[in-house]
Amino acid sequence: MPKIAFVVQRCGLEVNGGAESLCLQIAQQMSKYWDLEILTTCALEYMTWQNYYSPGVSEILGVKIRRFEVAQPRDVASFNRLSDKIYSQIRTVSLEEQEAWMQVQGPWSPDLINYVKQYQGDYDAFIFFTYLYATTYFILPWVAEKAYLAPLAHNEWTLYLSMWDRLFEKPRGFIFNTPEERDLIQARFPHINCEGPIVGVAVEPPDVYSAAVFRQKYKIDEPFLLYIGRVDPSKGCEELFRYFIELRSQETKPRKLVLLGKPTMPIPQHPDILALGFVDEQTKWNALAACDILVMPSPYESLSMVLLEAWAVGKPVLVNGRCDVLVGQCRRAQGGLWYKNKDEFIVAVGRLQKSVSSQLGLQGQRFVKSHYVWSKIELDYLSLSSKNNLYV
Repeated sequence: MPKIAFVVQRCGLEVNGGAESLCLQIAQQMSKYWDLEILTTCALEYMTWQNYYSPGVSEILGVKIRRFEVAQPRDVASFNRLSDKIYSQIRTVSLEEQEAWMQVQGPWSPDLINYVKQYQGDYDAFIFFTYLYATTYFILPWVAEKAYLAPLAHNEWTLYLSMWDRLFEKPRGFIFNTPEERDLIQARFPHINCEGPIVGVAVEPPDVYSAAVFRQKYKIDEPFLLYIGRVDPSKGCEELFRYFIELRSQETKPRKLVLLGKPTMPIPQHPDILALGFVDEQTKWNALAACDILVMPSPYESLSMVLLEAWAVGKPVLVNGRCDVLVGQCRRAQGGLWYKNKDEFIVAVGRLQKSVSSQLGLQGQRFVKSHYVWSKIELDYLSLSSKNNLYV
């Protein structure tokens, strides 16, 4: 049985992040075929990378997790100042300065780096989840000949740092989440071979979920928009709050905005905005069943798993039209609408009345059932490379 390492910046049931969740879900499935472990840090949250979990080997959902301590937690204020400086000089900043920024970006774990250097020969392949963090930048070059990269890239300023030009030449293959992500990488790095499958992730709702249970628990009788994810300005939440408050000022009928996820920003004190924080999986699925529309305001995504989850239970979505990936998902699924400004947001919510919502939700559900199933995704991973013996 091939021995495979997944490398990701943090991992745990309490971790609220798309890349980390994707890594763990794929690992659960592929552990049936591979002797697989996840190499990661002891961090729980990405703002400071403070150590939370104990170092060493543990198990989550049948997957072996090998964690290493973060040696240098991030000072958020100084990191933000450094990022502003790097961004302002993005065309001229030296490689040395970029790598210093990457070390502060983190998570910086010399123990993890040294482990891979020492034991790389024990593994048949390494699959790195996300390009953006130190766990990929400083480790992938050591194992490049048997490394695969799932970039999880979107059109953000960091992708245009010159430091990536060399890194993206090194993996023996890529794993993409959407056609839009692949096209972005090909445009950004026209001289590399962007060979690799477009995979994504499967969606499996629990056997039982209940809209009524969710509404009763949180005493919600009104129609509501649902947001799931980190409540963060970079995820478009600040704009979402402004647009929703303006929408409510124009509406006479009741409506709420319900937020599921950890906040990293102040949430407006508004009678129709309900922030529930981080919730368990069952509560999330109950919320999806109960909502009228899932809203995804992020301008930067490589794949939105919550869109797939909303469609899996037959709910329509409303997404940021400035994000090519989200619009592409909606077009392929025919399962939602998109907006680029406040007026379009308000009009779109108005259009998503019951008959339209039901039709879009059903179309999205058919799309997910056809394309996002484990049988297809497992084959995509198993066929990555015969040279590295990844076959069963």
